[in-house]
Amino acid sequence: MLRILYFAWLRDRLGRSGETLPLPQGAHCVQDLIAALNARGGEYAAIFARPELIRVAVNQSFATIAAPIAAHDEIAFFPPVTGG
Repeated sequence: MLRILYFAWLRDRLGRSGETLPLPQGAHCVQDLIAALNARGGEYAAIFARPELIRVAVNQSFATIAAPIAAHDEIAFFPPVTGG
């Protein structure tokens, strides 16, 4: 099961900080997972319609949407952050 975490405005829009779900069929990378989440519709579609506005970490390491994923990974989605 994938452990998916949502931070900041993503958490606020979805009304949850995370969820656990099976790896979607045919999902081999973060981009595939984003497409599966987007297909859920509603707030998921609104959030994942523009993946360039979201950053991702796979197993607590920053990653790109091309990063491979596996069934027991932790995937975190969060907005871009800036230093001050």
